Amino acid sequence: MIESALFIGTLRHRRFAPIAHAFTYPLFMALLDIDCLPELMRVSWVTGYNRFNWASFHDRDHFGDPARPLRERLAVDAARHGMDLPDGRIFLLTHLRYLGYGFNPVSFFYCFDRAEQLQVVLAEVSNTFGGTHNYWLRPEPVSRMFRAAATKSLYVSPFMPAALEYTFVFTPPAGRLVAHMETSEAGSVGFDATLSLERRPWNATEIRRVLVRHPAMTASVMAAIHREALKLWWKGVPVVPRITADGVGERAAQTSMSMQQGD
Repeated sequence: MIESALFIGTLRHRRFAPIAHAFTYPLFMALLDIDCLPELMRVSWVTGYNRFNWASFHDRDHFGDPARPLRERLAVDAARHGMDLPDGRIFLLTHLRYLGYGFNPVSFFYCFDRAEQLQVVLAEVSNTFGGTHNYWLRPEPVSRMFRAAATKSLYVSPFMPAALEYTFVFTPPAGRLVAHMETSEAGSVGFDATLSLERRPWNATEIRRVLVRHPAMTASVMAAIHREALKLWWKGVPVVPRITADGVGERAAQTSMSMQQGD
């Protein structure tokens, strides 16, 4: 039985071309049943729902109308992408807001059917310009694991070309969780990222314990983004301009320190 939980472990990034670069850093994320968010955020005095606290969940931090329940927003967006939302439970793997600050490079919605089989994963990707894109993923029929592909549709990193294909691999969020993504161009893999996390129970004791260890998780994530972007720039990795709405290219050398290193 999959339940709401804390997941603690590491995120590893590896770049293979044009210059090799890799790093791993510790992190934790929350896995939350989207139909029980207010109750889940009441388990501790250090957690809050749509209000400031050490750790808090805010509806406005995810796509769609924050006045509508997440399940409704998911159903509408799934239909927009020509998909039916499974009728089972849905769990969101995400970073919360910590001390009022929040940023999610990617959040994953695990959508199960009533038989507790994982049918669909939504990858909600955000960049540091305020842009977002939803990748709705169904497993390939011949794959023994949840393996899915998508075409890159959102500018995220100044060190990644636009014409890329994503491949995702997921395990169900049970006792251990793995979420793997790689980018390829003309069949050649240039970058991958792997979340490798282990489950801890969602209770007041574990929440306090992980917050003492990582008191400002999302700020740490943002610091790592900037630090690794600087290293890539220093190594001379070619930058890719961001094309704005009016078609004007921005030199990534001017903006790389406010962008995400990654996909």
